[in-house]
Amino acid sequence: MTSYLGMTAAAVMAVGATGIANADMVSTVGGQTSVYLDFELLSTAAGLDLSGVSPGVIVPGELPDSVAFSITPPSSGDLPTTFGYDSDDFFGTFGGTIEHRGAVYFNDDTIEVGNFTIGYRDSGFYVGDNLGLGIVLFDVGLTGADPGVDQFIASGDLLVSSEFATLLFDAGLASSDLTGADVGDALISGLNQVVPAPGALALIGLGGLAVRRRRA
Repeated sequence: MTSYLGMTAAAVMAVGATGIANADMVSTVGGQTSVYLDFELLSTAAGLDLSGVSPGVIVPGELPDSVAFSITPPSSGDLPTTFGYDSDDFFGTFGGTIEHRGAVYFNDDTIEVGNFTIGYRDSGFYVGDNLGLGIVLFDVGLTGADPGVDQFIASGDLLVSSEFATLLFDAGLASSDLTGADVGDALISGLNQVVPAPGALALIGLGGLAVRRRRA
């Protein structure tokens, strides 16, 4: 297993590009994601004041001054996690999303975000809201990753997305464009399960998680 913890995102990408494929195909089936948010900055710059969290949110999380959200299993009917990868070639094979349960409330519970999705788009990993706002909230500036067989560990900075920045500005909550502002940190501690060989082959044949990403 190759460990990427403590490496820059560029270095992780470089190592991933030389990984050996066809090792253990794994899927993330549980765990939690810890989130630290700079609530003072969110209040002064974005007009967001924390008013509470929903039942089931884990307090504290694994980061200082954080809370954590449980990762839903693939068997969760309405919010299944579909994230998986080849453990020896993470950046060549990963796909799907990591889903969560739990909500955070702001401004006397008038703003609700939660049931978060962690996924990937052209600009990189992101955190999306599936409750009140229904948009991408943060882009994730990856600071470390350890995509092993038994666990998926990754950390990153939470950067205000262009979608969230536009919403805050248009609503009069923010007086300037906050796109890219670093407002916190996230730590994914995912639990994996090895996909049996026939299942992994089926995923390849169906164009699923195991399809290799094109490299420039």
